[in-house]
Amino acid sequence: MRQIILDTETTGIDPRDGHRLIEIGAVEMVNRRLTGNTYHQYINPERAIDAEAVAVHGITDERVADEPLFADVADAFWAFIEGAELVIHNAPFDVGFIDHELGRLNQARGEPRLGPVAEHCRILDTLQLARDKHPGQRNNLDALCKRYEIDNGHRVLHGALLDAEILADVYLAMTGGQTALLLDASASSEEGAAAASGGLNVRRLSLSPGSLRVQAPDDAEWQAHRDKLATIRDAGGECRWDGLDGWPGQEAP
Repeated sequence: MRQIILDTETTGIDPRDGHRLIEIGAVEMVNRRLTGNTYHQYINPERAIDAEAVAVHGITDERVADEPLFADVADAFWAFIEGAELVIHNAPFDVGFIDHELGRLNQARGEPRLGPVAEHCRILDTLQLARDKHPGQRNNLDALCKRYEIDNGHRVLHGALLDAEILADVYLAMTGGQTALLLDASASSEEGAAAASGGLNVRRLSLSPGSLRVQAPDDAEWQAHRDKLATIRDAGGECRWDGLDGWPGQEAP
């Protein structure tokens, strides 16, 4: 399963009041393993950022004045998320802003090329997941980091990419840890298909005959073996291990 853990920063609280996206951060996870692929983009919102929002994320008007418009980055962003499951903390907030931006862009282009998000991506809201697992408790990202012992000491202000990376750790901790086993980074096409379907990706080890080293027991180990056999016989048990005293090519001491 391909998942995109995503976070945004904005000029304010509600897109219906004209607020816009100013930062998108996202990390890719396949079969519950971070791939190292990320998407990070600051955006010029073409409007002022509320002082209350700056206090949260620290992004000022000057910081994004020379950044591209959403219209300039929308296609690359869409290509990164399309078809994936989006893992978002308080998903209605972020998805609402993304859909608002896509709606504006579609209107300007005169065609509904992109979005809405929910029609092209599955959405998992980790805030709702946390509320279901920990009812009546604080379930913001900082509280979840403390609960699951995830280090977020480097998080002074909110930042979309940093928050997405932290959320990936929180999500894995909430849902049982990183379970996929990958013994080789270069998976075959058959294994890649298994990965895409959400199955556990396990590679078989190919060992040529004679490639395993056989370690013969030393004197002390042979004696411990005989002592164990004697204990079994003394207890009235049936012992069939005597053959080990004469492995092919190995004489017992």
